[in-house]
Formats: sequence, C-alpha cells, structure tokens
Amino acid sequence: MVIEQFGEPDVFVEREVETPEPQSGQVRIRVVASSANPIETKIRSGFVRSGPEMPAILNGDVAGIVDKVGPGVTRFAEGDEVFGCAGGVRGWQGALADFMIADERVLAKRTAKIKLPLEQCAALPLVFLTAWTALADRGGLKAGEFALIHAGTGGVGHAAIQIARHLGARVATTVSSEEKAELAQSLGAEDIIFYRDEAVDHYVTRLTGGSGFDLVFDTVGGENLDRSIEATGVSRRLCSINTRSTHDLSQLHAKNLSLHVIFRSVPLLHGIGMDDQPRLLDNLTQMLEEDAVRPLIDSQTFAFTDVAEAHRRLEKGQALGKILLVR
Repeated sequence: MVIEQFGEPDVFVEREVETPEPQSGQVRIRVVASSANPIETKIRSGFVRSGPEMPAILNGDVAGIVDKVGPGVTRFAEGDEVFGCAGGVRGWQGALADFMIADERVLAKRTAKIKLPLEQCAALPLVFLTAWTALADRGGLKAGEFALIHAGTGGVGHAAIQIARHLGARVATTVSSEEKAELAQSLGAEDIIFYRDEAVDHYVTRLTGGSGFDLVFDTVGGENLDRSIEATGVSRRLCSINTRSTHDLSQLHAKNLSLHVIFRSVPLLHGIGMDDQPRLLDNLTQMLEEDAVRPLIDSQTFAFTDVAEAHRRLEKGQALGKILLVR
C-alpha cells in the first residue's frame, strides 16, 4: 500500500513494487504486522514532510521474520522473529508491504521468553521508544518521583505509564471516561484526573499539595502544553512529543523548567543516535521478557489493504489504544 500524493486517507493505493535487497548492515523482513501511529497520518496528509520518496510506503512499526541478511549483519539470522520501528520516513520505506528493509540496529529479536504474540509486538516499538526516551533518558525519572502522564490510554501514554511504574515512580494520568480510568489503573496509574472536569490548579493542589509534579509528559500538544507547564513543579522537567505550535514561554522561564522535545524519527532521518538504538530496544526486550509491559490494542484490527479505514479511525479519535494492521 503506497501513497503517490498527499491528501486524505483515500490516497492509499495498492501497487506492485520491486522486492528490495538488503545492503550492508541491513536485513530484509517478511512483514507479518504493523501498527498505526499519528505521525503516519501527518506524513500522509503532507503536514509533516518527512516521509519516504513517492510512491511512499508508510509505517515505521513492524513485526515479521528475517527473510535475508545483508553483508556484515551480526545480530540476526534468517528465520529470526523480529520487531522494531524501522522505516516509513525519508530514506527508509515502511512496513505496509510484503517485505521491508531495515538497519539491524533498529530491530529486536522476539526471544523465547517473550510471551506476546509476534503480531502484537508490532504495536509497541514506536510508542515504547518514545516514552522511554522521554521518561528515562531525557526526563531522568527516578524511583519515588511523581510523574503526570497525559492521555494515559493513548498510544504513547499507555506505554509511558508502564515505563514510569517500572522505574519506580508514582503515576498520575489524565483520561476522559470511567472506562479509560479503569484501563489506566490496570496499567499502573495510581491517580486519575478527569481533565474535562477538573482544572489544573485543582488537581495540582489535590495530588501534590500545590508543589507540582516532578515530571510532566505531554503526549497531546496544543493548549495541553500550556496546561503541562502549569502542572510542572518549580525547577522540574517537562517532556513533549507534540510541539508544532506557538506558546507563551514566560511561565516556563519563571519556574526554571527544562523542556525536552522528543521526535523519535531523528535517528532514521539523520543517522544521529543509531548506534544507541540496540540499548533502547534492550529495555523493551527486558520488559517484555519480564511481562512488565503490554500493548493496549484497539478492538478493531485492519488488513493492510484497509489502511485508509485505520487512518480514519485514528484521526477521528475512535481508537482505544494502538490500531493493529496485519498483512
């Protein structure tokens, strides 16, 4: 499934393309599954111009079986079950195809200790790596600290709750319904905020005595970044994955906050940090082996040929958790 122009979900078309060959340090994956992420809807629409060359094969998340290895590959062999966030951006075609080429550094092996089915492994890489980078690497979240994670049942949010708990932090999260509150609690959130009903100053007072959170993770963007600044404690940390907007940063300055912006496509787009990807994926593998993280998967799964419908569901906010796509 490719796009040959930017536009609405209907721009996806089915095409025959040449089977790719792995180069040095690369493997070819026989794709089993992928999952939909908001960045792909932005690439498809043309809002974010970081996609592959047209005709573009989208989707970074992939789970599949190594079909062929290129020269110099040391981490994988033919027949290995693998998963990762490996393409769908400039210079790297994506997973919505029979085969996908990936740099071996951005893949993890589904070991014998991982109980999660291979298909479902495709739901975790981008959201986990994003959340781990924000909380552990950039935010420096420590055991005993209090973190606020916005949209706790969203793609990145549900992974962030589990990571924060794994790191030993106390977790509060924002949700919009009782159903989502129960799901967030099942993932490890201890404190629930119904953001439509409770003002920031009220829940900051209720939960932190007015001092603010040690770390706030904004997965929503827009006006929510302003609310996140308000909720962050003095000299504490704020992380965001959606800052394509304009804001008054005076309170950021007045409170001596550090703002960390996370854009997970940078390693593939610019080659920066590629050698660090195995370390990040090792954290995902370890948590999967310990059954310490699980994907929240939407009730509707789509075939690759129905990717347009998956994008519509995602853009309308109808999905609860990650939308799985299976070949």
